[in-house]
Amino acid sequence: MSQPTPVEKLLEPEGCEDLPRMLADLTVEFASSFDIDETLRNALDRFIAYLQAEAGSIFLLEEDGQALVCRECAGPVDVAGVKLRPDEGIVGKTVQLRQAQIVRDAARDPAFSGTVDADTGFVTRSILCAPLLVRDQCIGALELINKRIGDGLFDERDVNLVTAIAAAAALAIHNARMAALLVEQERVRRELELARQIQESLLPAAQGAGIPVFGLNIPAREVSGDFYDFIELADGRIYFSLADVSGKGMNAALLMAKTSSLLRCLAKSSSDIGTLLEQVNNEICETASMGMFVTIVAGYIDPSHGTLTLANAGHQPVLVRDRRGSFEEIAASAPPLGVLPDIDYTVTTVPLNDIVMFIYTDGVTESESTDGVQLGVDGLQSLILDTDTYPATGRLRAIVDALHRGGFQSHDDITLMMIDAAGPRTAGVLLAIRFQAAPAQLRMVRERVKAAVDPLALDGKLVSDLVIAINEACMNIIQHAYRGDPLGEIDLEIINNGNELTVTIRDFAAPIDLGAVKPRNIEDIRPGGLGVHFIRELMDECNYEHGADRCGNILRMKKRIDG
Repeated sequence: MSQPTPVEKLLEPEGCEDLPRMLADLTVEFASSFDIDETLRNALDRFIAYLQAEAGSIFLLEEDGQALVCRECAGPVDVAGVKLRPDEGIVGKTVQLRQAQIVRDAARDPAFSGTVDADTGFVTRSILCAPLLVRDQCIGALELINKRIGDGLFDERDVNLVTAIAAAAALAIHNARMAALLVEQERVRRELELARQIQESLLPAAQGAGIPVFGLNIPAREVSGDFYDFIELADGRIYFSLADVSGKGMNAALLMAKTSSLLRCLAKSSSDIGTLLEQVNNEICETASMGMFVTIVAGYIDPSHGTLTLANAGHQPVLVRDRRGSFEEIAASAPPLGVLPDIDYTVTTVPLNDIVMFIYTDGVTESESTDGVQLGVDGLQSLILDTDTYPATGRLRAIVDALHRGGFQSHDDITLMMIDAAGPRTAGVLLAIRFQAAPAQLRMVRERVKAAVDPLALDGKLVSDLVIAINEACMNIIQHAYRGDPLGEIDLEIINNGNELTVTIRDFAAPIDLGAVKPRNIEDIRPGGLGVHFIRELMDECNYEHGADRCGNILRMKKRIDG
């Protein structure tokens, strides 16, 4: 004996259920399942059983609103996947008018078309159709065919019932769609995060000893179309490149990955940068699509001869600055990679004697101030001069920090490269940053402090003491000056005076009572004072003062580094 179908089970006396319970169960099913098709199928079985219909279907509007598609059906005829115009048939009329429709006796209704009946042998006697409405937006329709009991015809009572059922179903379908959309968004987010991690792995590791090349990439989105690279070759030369792929998003990221991989691979066996770019250009011309291209500056550093050779293919001018502060530009001499095949790339040779070279993408110079003025090349040159005393390891970050402090924001990726054969300077501003007064920022602060002083090759304990003192001072400001206000900001500056480091930490909170800032004994474990104790123990000098016009508070600390 065959098992009863789900519909037959619900038609049995013990399977019957009241309307509120059915709607409640339906809502739970939609909320607990990410499979909207399965849930639609189960819901349709319930609707058919409750209204004792022979067949039914759920039509949903496509996203563009150009068609109604049968997403689920039940009954003797399978119409799943059938598409109707938005105004076609009883379903279309229901959607257009946003009102329930009843064809009580199809045989007597001149608007009824018997085409499907003629093709399938099914006999349609009565049709009941209700719109699926969510906040005045119609997303489809619920259609029921033929009543199983009585004369087989639906009546006005059934219209009221199906309207109530359709309202609950519409909300459940909408919620299920939103849940599915959130799941998809999370999947895309995870994939973009993975893509970003892969991109970061393509960038070179931290600059090693003897390599005078420094790079920084700040993506505007999850993935970037910019890239930079440098690598020391077996013969002692150093290959470097910085490039910008046209376009945005994943297409640009994929071309970025391909181009950077080609360049790194071929650079190891090439002796001439012009030949290298010609090879990569021809490959990209063969395979690049949608008019995409790559602007690039690439070259080789030859430490043994004290020279640098480079080629500029459609990229921003390279800035070469001598120690006197004068700038010279090396403009592009050929089109970008991927535009025309068989291009000859002009190679420029630059002596490494006492020069610093800056390569950048247009995300830097096209950064805009709040009044819409772009930074431009002149603005970038000013930032370079302002950071002249910074160590090479932190100079690019200092340029970007100064850019943001000046109110400039970029809507594109920011990528910078610096080639400084003279190495880091030992005096001047090591670090100057402004950050939010929040505990979550302190890890970044500790890392930036360590990176700023590492080039000085200081004793490990000295560096540790400095990091701890600055961390404690910032935490005191967060807890006591700002009292947890998330809108507070802190300025931190570290200056190398040759034989000592001067640390200045400033907040913009209400002025504190300077006389109340006293260290507690280490045995006194009450909060408020131990931080001051540690700071005074770790630093050689420690002084508090108010800012100008009593605006904020300033802590100045000193630490000797002369041995």
